Amino acid sequence: QVQLVESGGGLVQAGGSLRLSCVASGRTFSYYAMGWFRQAPGKERECVASINYSGGATYYVDSVKGRFTISRDNAKNTVYLQMNSLKSEDTAVYYCAASRRSSSSHDYADFVSWGQGTQVTVSS
Repeated sequence: QVQLVESGGGLVQAGGSLRLSCVASGRTFSYYAMGWFRQAPGKERECVASINYSGGATYYVDSVKGRFTISRDNAKNTVYLQMNSLKSEDTAVYYCAASRRSSSSHDYADFVSWGQGTQVTVSS
């Protein structure tokens, strides 16, 4: 089992930036893919970005392409989500998740461990 702890959420004005971090423990971090999901009130949880075990392959949902960047530092057991040019529609609780696979995926069913979530609020 993997334990995940997110940080870095907060309140930011539209057009601003935030960087989310997620530190993992409990399994060998470099063996599995990681993802960032978000859930806004009244909406389903969606995969925003994911990254494979080595960092060599990534996935982004269309709405964040060109604005968000996922990366990982396997030496620090940490995955990041750099969010630029934030919009009000990015407001949500953001969750870090660990996959049961090594390859990048955006399928909710592939992710077996979840962080507690961190709130991101973008004011317009």
